[in-house]
Amino acid sequence: MGAHVSVPMYRRTLAARVGLEGRRCDRCSAVSFPPRGACGQCRGRSLTPVRLSGVGTLQAWTYITAAGAPPEFAAQVRRDGGYHVGLVALQEGPRVAGQLVDVSDPEIGQPVRAVVRRLYEEEGVVRYGFKFAPHMGEQLPAEGV
Repeated sequence: MGAHVSVPMYRRTLAARVGLEGRRCDRCSAVSFPPRGACGQCRGRSLTPVRLSGVGTLQAWTYITAAGAPPEFAAQVRRDGGYHVGLVALQEGPRVAGQLVDVSDPEIGQPVRAVVRRLYEEEGVVRYGFKFAPHMGEQLPAEGV
């Protein structure tokens, strides 16, 4: 969620975004998402693509009822009356912000998983991305495992 993304850039990066493709640093093994050109931990530039599970734990959340920029989310507030956004610690390490769906009362520590959903329409193109829904599957491994 953020600044305008042109149609060519959206199409070029769609697979990595909805497929949750991150990068693992070959030097220190830190995982980043979204992919970057250098490791955020050690600044190493040798990075290997890695598919993230999309499973994590909700660390913080808020409920947005007065959205500003970008305007497509203001339209969502007018249409739906607000939405939850959370900070999720993925199993592989990165922390990611995203909308929360299928939950009316989020709880800190709640297991969640990424799901591909419609985000908004811009320039005549429906934009898809991930949101987080409650994870009803197997237990998450203990932290650090």
